[in-house]
Amino acid sequence: MPERPAGDQGIPRFLGSLMNALATRLGDPGVSTVIAEIELAAELTGSRQSGGASRLPVCAHLSGALERACLASGAMEDLVESFAAVEPLLNWARRPAGGPFASDSWLEGHANAMIIGPAGLESRGDLLVGASLLAPRVRYPDHSHAPEEVYVVLSPGRVKHGATPWIEPGIGGTFHNVPDVTHAMESGDAPLLAIWSLWNA
Repeated sequence: MPERPAGDQGIPRFLGSLMNALATRLGDPGVSTVIAEIELAAELTGSRQSGGASRLPVCAHLSGALERACLASGAMEDLVESFAAVEPLLNWARRPAGGPFASDSWLEGHANAMIIGPAGLESRGDLLVGASLLAPRVRYPDHSHAPEEVYVVLSPGRVKHGATPWIEPGIGGTFHNVPDVTHAMESGDAPLLAIWSLWNA
């Protein structure tokens, strides 16, 4: 897989900003290894794809979520700006299957978009990077997957995994899911926007 061209600025800038945000967790032994693997994989590029950009009605909450992230944390401004630059190219879609404990408003109240991965702007299987958006007062269903995952949370909301209690990472906070652990997220009075990275070993 080739290195990413130096002149291609949109995705590299976004990934660089994302790696800077994830670097706040490098002191955590349980997270540092997977972040290092994500960072190494992010230096390479997959085949470029285009033509699938679309939004769902819930995406009306995007601008408010991004504005809130910038106001709450100046350190998040570069990540927000770089995400906003690639967002118009993304294909926002609903999760194809539900799951336990989803709120009644979940189906119409959520959207996911892949930036890097099989349905992303770059097609590849080793690294998946995308975003999830929840309208206010929406509970995402419990779900699990084999790849290890790290979230960067850009707005208020709660997350949980396994039997642990709900926690609020806060704007700019991170959340780590080990392989196959059951996890979920939930918005409060504000929309929840999170960037996720999965390294598929």
